[in-house]
Amino acid sequence: MIEARGLVKMYGKKPAVQGISFTVQPGKVTGFLGPNGAGKSTTMRMIMGLDRPTGGDVTVNGRHYAGHRAPLREVGALLDAKAVHSSRSAYNHLRAMAATHGISKTRVHDVIELTGLGAVAKKRVGGFSLGMGQRLGIAAALLGDPQTVILDEPVNGLDPEGVLWVRNLVRALAAEGRTVFLSSHLMSEMAQTADHLLVIGRGRIIADASMQDFLARSGQLRTRVRTDQPEVLGRALAAEGVTIETRDAALLEIAGVDARTIARTALDHQVLVYELTPLQASLEEVYMALTKDEVEYHSQNFGNTDSRDNTDTPAGPQEVLAGAGAASREGK
Repeated sequence: MIEARGLVKMYGKKPAVQGISFTVQPGKVTGFLGPNGAGKSTTMRMIMGLDRPTGGDVTVNGRHYAGHRAPLREVGALLDAKAVHSSRSAYNHLRAMAATHGISKTRVHDVIELTGLGAVAKKRVGGFSLGMGQRLGIAAALLGDPQTVILDEPVNGLDPEGVLWVRNLVRALAAEGRTVFLSSHLMSEMAQTADHLLVIGRGRIIADASMQDFLARSGQLRTRVRTDQPEVLGRALAAEGVTIETRDAALLEIAGVDARTIARTALDHQVLVYELTPLQASLEEVYMALTKDEVEYHSQNFGNTDSRDNTDTPAGPQEVLAGAGAASREGK
């Protein structure tokens, strides 16, 4: 478990983190979201004892990071995959880390195989691709078999199979009762992975909710309707607060009225409806609406950025090690 109480970090007179409090519970994947410069990396560094808080307190499993006699066995973290001696091999890097904590060579071999590094374990890290470096960083985070795992952008540079592997890995870790704290800018991936969300903006926590409750924040009812008589149905549903968008000759997207009312109206007017799909706002839509005033740097928009037609479907059950075989491809 990770617990922060009134956590503050100042750089000179500039606040990076402003009195935040939160708890990351074991047994679930907690996603950590926020715009660039919001304080995510600073918060993670304070959890790991790399930055000293200006005020407040943060503990891992009831103690400060430095208070653990063997911290790698309590918390494993991937914060910067490039923080590796480039002339060392992957095996020697992990072996050196293990030696400082009394971790066996067997465990080193285990995490190498778990992360798909077996074929390149004896190669110099300086020649690794971005994806291979990420795998090594995850191997280091898991080396002590820790109860708490913190991963910052873990899928950065991974191919699709590697992304799926990370997704299933963090789910499996949470299912074992571990605390998993995950930061990512990939909304589609976070939507399929996280059970709970923390959102930070300008150094303050602006959302702390389950994924379901977070998505429900949009409050807007939308339904996709397919019919051979879109004009008739549109006229029948026309009312204050109801918006109807025509997507193609037979497809409507209707907001402001629930699916049951649409079905009843279609029946009353003898309109054949052959699709009636309630739509939930995407994580990206809710997140963008929530953080629109928290972004420090705004970019110019080009074209239509509406993502409502992009539906992400969670993958079916996979083995945790499913992505290990992708390692050699990512190294090319």
